[in-house]
Amino acid sequence: MTAADASATRPGRATGVRPARAAPSPVVCREAGSPEELVAHFAVRHEVFVVEQAVFAGSDRDERDARASTVHVVGCCDGIVVGSVRLYELDARTGLWQGDRLAVLAPSRVRGLGAPLVRCAVALAGARGGRAMVAHIQLPNVRFFTRLGWQPVGGPETYVGLPHQQMRIALPSPEIAASLARALAEGTDG
Repeated sequence: MTAADASATRPGRATGVRPARAAPSPVVCREAGSPEELVAHFAVRHEVFVVEQAVFAGSDRDERDARASTVHVVGCCDGIVVGSVRLYELDARTGLWQGDRLAVLAPSRVRGLGAPLVRCAVALAGARGGRAMVAHIQLPNVRFFTRLGWQPVGGPETYVGLPHQQMRIALPSPEIAASLARALAEGTDG
């Protein structure tokens, strides 16, 4: 046995083998499925848009939230709702949908929940027969959406008092979209 071998086997010495780490739990995104998840959805939005960013005073809720046709999506890490997005149909004739209120709580932003939330919104709108989706994106997030396949429409504009870029994406067919939505709800991210 060499000196290096001996020192590597002494108690308290590193042996070059790292202990196994528990795999992070999957990120799960789905339509809010209970009153509790809907409350959590609104709580995430309130924390991000009212408390953290001060985009809205008091509440970010509007008339769209009261409509039965509005889809409220939750994003979960470790079984806890830490993200949200909402979507709704703008024009049934053309199949145009809008996504907005994408939010992830600050401590969870390192978990990579934003992209699955956007993909889930796209999938759910496509599964409902939508053909395209638009969103008003805060300028620092335009590159993120571009990487997800969204395209800018026109130039920056003011939306809820802040500079935003309108962006658009074609939606997948209902069959493909439904499959993707199921995968996201199972934490497999399609």
